[in-house]
Amino acid sequence: MKKIFALLALLASNLTSAQQVENYDYFSANRELVRSGVQAILMCNGLFTSNRDLRTVFSHELAYLRPERFGGPVGNAEGGEYVVNEDLKAVAIGGPNTGPTVRAAFRKGIGCVVMAPDQTFDDIETLPKLTLPYPDYDAALTTWPNGDLVPEKSLPEGIDEDVLLAASDWAFVRDTEEQRTLSLLIVHDGNIIHERYGNGANMSTRTRTWSTAKSIAVTLIGTLVDAGKLSLDEPLGIEWEPSLPNPEADPRNTITLRHVLNMASGLYPVDSFNMEYATGSGLAYWAGASSARGMRNRGLVREPGTFWDYENYDTLLAVYAMKLALGSDEAYQQFPRTALLDKIGMRNTLISADRFHDFILSSQVYTNARDLARFGLLYAQNGMWDGERLISEDWIKFVRTPAPSTAKSGNFYGGQWWLVPDSRTDVPKDAYSTAGNRGQYVIVVPSHDLVIVRRGLDWGRQGFNRWDLTREVLKAFDSTSAVTR
Repeated sequence: MKKIFALLALLASNLTSAQQVENYDYFSANRELVRSGVQAILMCNGLFTSNRDLRTVFSHELAYLRPERFGGPVGNAEGGEYVVNEDLKAVAIGGPNTGPTVRAAFRKGIGCVVMAPDQTFDDIETLPKLTLPYPDYDAALTTWPNGDLVPEKSLPEGIDEDVLLAASDWAFVRDTEEQRTLSLLIVHDGNIIHERYGNGANMSTRTRTWSTAKSIAVTLIGTLVDAGKLSLDEPLGIEWEPSLPNPEADPRNTITLRHVLNMASGLYPVDSFNMEYATGSGLAYWAGASSARGMRNRGLVREPGTFWDYENYDTLLAVYAMKLALGSDEAYQQFPRTALLDKIGMRNTLISADRFHDFILSSQVYTNARDLARFGLLYAQNGMWDGERLISEDWIKFVRTPAPSTAKSGNFYGGQWWLVPDSRTDVPKDAYSTAGNRGQYVIVVPSHDLVIVRRGLDWGRQGFNRWDLTREVLKAFDSTSAVTR
């Protein structure tokens, strides 16, 4: 009997052990790096890319680092465990009381680049930069949209000025302080009909696009598809990690450009499990890891094309395929400028890279409202600019076509652009939009020849709704103002 009880006790002990809950944070070291790294890149860009003062950076850019998610910013505008080096245009965040030190430095033509934890300011010159000269014209003396000279014009017939101003107030006067509209710009028939900026911002203020960058990325990729250098339905041609004994048999070789642009690669979605950037693309964004290695080092968990899962690494895989198609590092580094930005007057736009010279085109682009309005106008003009076709009608059709994997959930996403979901009946179904964290939107409404740009520095619950904004702006247009296409 004693033996039986002893056996039962042993079994109970083993059962108890098996039922223990895993509660140790094995990613704590990553989280500490991320806490310092997020502040490093946001502060560096706020100071040296956006040219804002330290107090504004803490109250605006760093409001995103709320305590419940990131532990709050290190220090305040008066000081703390951080260093700002004005001469080097660099910052260092962290110290004995706040975690490991992470540095970021501004680089010409690129914006700020986050450094590895073991790098110091002595390593800044190893970081990428872009010295490509800009087109030789004075933007201040050049008429919109190629330049910033905007002639005064009365509103077109059929647009109610009072209602338009009410829509603007709707965007700026919010019920919660967590929604902070920085700028609103409305373009109709190619002309700026409304432009407004919040406190501490003006037409030259660059801020982070966050995921609006994805729509810029797909535009660049589209030019290569149009040129026959990439194909939507062919494998990406990427060497995956870890490499299998027989790489040709790797099931990830079935992933196509269409799959990743539709956010349906089938790869393990490391950014989608509330890890607060402790793994995945966040380590490239905030801690100096290689985006190119991280994006390729994921296992296939679903059949490509069957399941929609928003993933930064899917965008970066497409950008990496773009890099391979261009063939040389120099061509790749200059391509965003030569293929798009310089052609449409986006002189205030900086596309950042990781320290390995790979563009972070899933998120890290810094620009102003007017440049984003130019970008939206390119789509409103059906891919034409100054008589030159920059993107094909077929490509625009692709980015506006619902991803098959969203059919059961409302057809809300196309090719790195967001679509009006089936549930919305109060805005035109032909509208489509970029979308970035903290409220970054470029909305194109072809039926009204309309582009709406809203830049925000939202934080906390956020919640600014771009389709609600579209509805409010369209109230100013009478029923005869729709464009017949």
